Amino acid sequence: MSDDEPIIRPARPEDGQGLATLDRAAWSTLSDVSPGPREGDTVFDEEHLPEHYVVAVLDDRIVGYVRQVPATPLACNRHVRQIQGLAVDGTVRGRGIGRRLVEAACEAARAEGARKLTLRVLGWNAPARRLYESCGFTVEGTLAEEFLIDGQYVDDVWMARSLTAARI
Repeated sequence: MSDDEPIIRPARPEDGQGLATLDRAAWSTLSDVSPGPREGDTVFDEEHLPEHYVVAVLDDRIVGYVRQVPATPLACNRHVRQIQGLAVDGTVRGRGIGRRLVEAACEAARAEGARKLTLRVLGWNAPARRLYESCGFTVEGTLAEEFLIDGQYVDDVWMARSLTAARI
């Protein structure tokens, strides 16, 4: 592995500060509906555990992450996982890190026994939608004009990928 290839690995408790720094730097209305994170905000809590995250590390700095969790707490839905966060530092975008993180989330979900991985993406976030589609996700539904962001109504697009079917 060359020095400019990131290491993709599970997050550790000590990664919290690096993840919080990346969250603040990567926040945008293109991809987020909640208010931006503030200085001092933490990443890990009872619902956001280190084991939910896979990180990309380059030169000892977290430059990307994906968060993958059970879609719901229901036993009958145990076979479904959901991506609830993906971020890549703007200085390293375009190098395939997002794709590697999405594939790592798929592998982690499959290892946990999941058969399906879902996500939600804002309709106007064309770069993210292209990434997910290139990783085998398809649109399963759209909630039209679900959010009002900066004076514009934005669709909430639900996408999914089977983890049991062979990828071509």
